[in-house]
This record gives sequence, C-alpha cells and structure tokens, in this order.
Amino acid sequence: MTGRPRIDQPRPRHLAEHAPHNAMADPGEIARFHDRCSDLMRDLLGALAVAPDRPRSFPEIEDALAWPRRRIASVLGGVSHLRQAEFGGRRPYRFHDDRRSLSGRWEIWMDGAQARAVRAAQQAGPAT
Repeated sequence: MTGRPRIDQPRPRHLAEHAPHNAMADPGEIARFHDRCSDLMRDLLGALAVAPDRPRSFPEIEDALAWPRRRIASVLGGVSHLRQAEFGGRRPYRFHDDRRSLSGRWEIWMDGAQARAVRAAQQAGPAT
C-alpha cells in the first residue's frame, strides 16, 4: 500500500514544521503568554504540555479535553490578536499542516522546553 504512513508507525524526524520561526523558545515569554491568554487557551496549553514532542491532531486533543469539534480552531483564532499585538506573532506551540502531517490533518504540539515553561507558569499561578 502506498501513501501516508500509518499513524501508529514511528514518526519520521524529518517532517517539516509549519512556520517554525513563530515558535517561542524563551521561558519568560511563554510564561507571559500563559498569563495573558484566555482560560480556554490555558487549558489547551496544559493539554499540550502533558505530551511534549508528540504532534496530535486537533480532534485527538479535543477528545482528551472533552471539547466539541472545532473548539481548538476557535481558541486559536481568539488568541490571534494577542499573538500579533503582544508577541510579534510568536506562539508557545508548534504545527504540522495537513500536507506535512502523518494524520493528514493539522497537528499541534509543544517541544520539551515549551512544555516545561508552561508547567512552571501553571505552578506559579497568575501574575500580580
């Protein structure tokens, strides 16, 4: 059989990331993003931080959060203005687009450093 590899196969390390220059790396910036975003966005960040370096499709994450379909797209759309206005378009997560993912859908994840920064921000609580 030809085409995309099955999802349960090991993930090739050479899959291209969508707009990698927009991924945040600075823990302080990630903490500030976490503090400034909505509760729903914080829930999404927390879900991504649980499984660093593991790209997952939006429906897979929505199921894990018991969210309805398309909620992630709505949450990401809602945080777009904040990302553009305060963070130069940067984001504390990464993407594969639907042409570059094993699932054939958009996939989102955090790397290990991003996940550590989010977990630290969760423990610190809101900034005063």
